[in-house]
Amino acid sequence: MNSELWGIVWMFLLAIGIAIPLGKYIAKVYAGDKTFLDPVLAPLERLIFKLAGIDAHREMNWKEHLKALLCINLIWLVGTMLVLMFQIHLPFNPDLNPNMSADLAFNTAISFVVNCNLQHYSGETGVSYLSQMVLMYLQFVSAATGMAAAVVLFRAFRDKSTDQLGNFYTYLLKSCTRILLPICLIVASILIFQGTPMTMEGKGNMITLEGDTVAVSRGPAAAFIAIKHVGTNGGGFFGTNSAHPLENPTYLTNMVEMIGQLVIPLAMIFAFGYFIRRKKLAWIIFTVMTLGFLCLAIPNIMMEVKGSPTLAALGVQDNLGAMEGKEIRIGAAASGFWSIVTTVISTGSINAMHDSTMPLSGMNELLAMMINAFYGGCGVGILNYFIFIILAVFISGLMVGRTPEFLGKKVEAREMKIAMLVALIHPFLILVGTAIAAAFPAFGAATTNDPGFHGFSELLYEFTSASANNGSGFEGLGDNTVFWNISTGIVLLFGRFIPIIGPVAIAGILGAKRYIPESAGTLKTDTMTFGMMVLAVIIIIAALSFFPALTLGPVAEYFSLR
Repeated sequence: MNSELWGIVWMFLLAIGIAIPLGKYIAKVYAGDKTFLDPVLAPLERLIFKLAGIDAHREMNWKEHLKALLCINLIWLVGTMLVLMFQIHLPFNPDLNPNMSADLAFNTAISFVVNCNLQHYSGETGVSYLSQMVLMYLQFVSAATGMAAAVVLFRAFRDKSTDQLGNFYTYLLKSCTRILLPICLIVASILIFQGTPMTMEGKGNMITLEGDTVAVSRGPAAAFIAIKHVGTNGGGFFGTNSAHPLENPTYLTNMVEMIGQLVIPLAMIFAFGYFIRRKKLAWIIFTVMTLGFLCLAIPNIMMEVKGSPTLAALGVQDNLGAMEGKEIRIGAAASGFWSIVTTVISTGSINAMHDSTMPLSGMNELLAMMINAFYGGCGVGILNYFIFIILAVFISGLMVGRTPEFLGKKVEAREMKIAMLVALIHPFLILVGTAIAAAFPAFGAATTNDPGFHGFSELLYEFTSASANNGSGFEGLGDNTVFWNISTGIVLLFGRFIPIIGPVAIAGILGAKRYIPESAGTLKTDTMTFGMMVLAVIIIIAALSFFPALTLGPVAEYFSLR
């Protein structure tokens, strides 16, 4: 195994090593236990609550949580749209970047509010520094929103029987101050020392290798890039995202950014176990997710390192791997690994062009977003996985002839209807959106970079990325059109909030039910057998829903190259 592959292995193990104690710390934060940051941050949090007029100690039920969540997100959406549409008239715009059109502002505002960061603009020319900072703020609070929703699930299963599930605003603020901000300070500091700019000045003159002087965009990039990864947002400060040499200057920053996007989704799994005092269940969830992740990541690394069969057939030596659309400082292996990390976790940042990856690598990137349950984004990853747990519990209960139950709470018809709605809305949004784009060439085919199988993959990828709140894209697609801005904006809204509303509602309903002590006939959900049952449910739903579409796109493209 060469040094590049060893680097990937050690980076992944380091992320896991950080996530375990971080998960314990996160559980303490949400439980209200004392932590080492209390003396510094507790007074600041009390001041914020006092200025906002919020009673941080008032308990909420699940409906009140969702009401607060949806209302505050609506305020962020409207405010961000106004900033983007009038940024030329606002301060901190040294490069005089123009206002966004209404449809592009609609798409961009929604995208950042829902933690997706699907960007139909280029950061250097599309937004001012003020807009970048507003979007950076959204990257904090959108990640914190998902984490706060996950804590409702935590509370529902820690307490034996209750409808009092904590305070949404407390969870939201502590997610920002106690978890996201400290980690971002560390990541941003490393980026600055490696050459990422952090300035409010405009473009700077730089001399190229050819001796030409060119104007290069700068800005408050380091802070933006840190939260884009730690918060699993993924929006690029520059148009080419983390393939840009100022956004991801070195192999060290590449590893730091990968660890940054891994740690909180991993830590939330362990936090769940610590919080509800069922660490074995957390390890089973982690094992199943990791198995699914590796089944996608390892083939991608191998395919990108092996290179293109078309070049091999022409007798061209491709010793560096499939390097089209990749950065030489990063390499094929690390790019292949990143492509699955960013799609599994729903970060959406890129360090290479996914449009240029090998066909089956593109299929795995699509599958990672279609499944949308291996690690996932901040907080929402475990919410998505929870839906599959409920489905697996129901199926297992039918198989053994017992009323399905999970952690001492009976799973009945109401909860199953919600779970099925959440499970089906994801493929519905992806497949219906892709079908509309494919059926009307003026909307779909005319905007692709390839009229063949790959062109279909570009359409499929865009709606998959939007529905999975990912944000990456097959960037041969010309997506800054009214159709793409409006259609993906709608998909972003439904793809974000239904998978949050559903699990929170189920958790609230189950939390209020009478606790049933375990008996000899109780289905054990903290065993590897049940873990494999959940994995089977995930695979079956993904295969039945998406295999025909994948056959028309990346699979057909793969066979056309041979």
